[in-house]
Amino acid sequence: MHTIRITKEFKFEMAHALLDHDGPCKNIHGHSYQLSVTLKGNPIEDSSNPKEGMVVDFSDLKKLVNEEIVNPFDHALMLNKRTSVTIHSALKDQKLILVEFQPTCENIIVYISKKLKAKLDTSLMLHHIMLRETATSFAEWFAEDNK
Repeated sequence: MHTIRITKEFKFEMAHALLDHDGPCKNIHGHSYQLSVTLKGNPIEDSSNPKEGMVVDFSDLKKLVNEEIVNPFDHALMLNKRTSVTIHSALKDQKLILVEFQPTCENIIVYISKKLKAKLDTSLMLHHIMLRETATSFAEWFAEDNK
């Protein structure tokens, strides 16, 4: 049996603001995020299974990531829940994601890892995630660092 890593890439547009930050990121601004999700597993060896030879069907991975991450995040504004209630009410008709953390690239990738790990089949392991915030800035999450 061979262990294989498979990766699927995604894109979404999202805005955020960093509460009480000491630089320009305190202002609402957006990014064209690029997300890579890598799973680790063994290809299915059952010849009666239509997914034989696959760790997971790329279309199944795409469906999962789109449902859990891309669709909710795309064209949304992510803010820390501690942001002013006045702002929350002013944005009530907008696609707003309120989180318990500072929405930095680093914290967003941890949030993504938790959401995906909770939905993965037990035969699969979330191995690596990369979240590119700009052309030159990204965060990476590795399972081996987060046991």
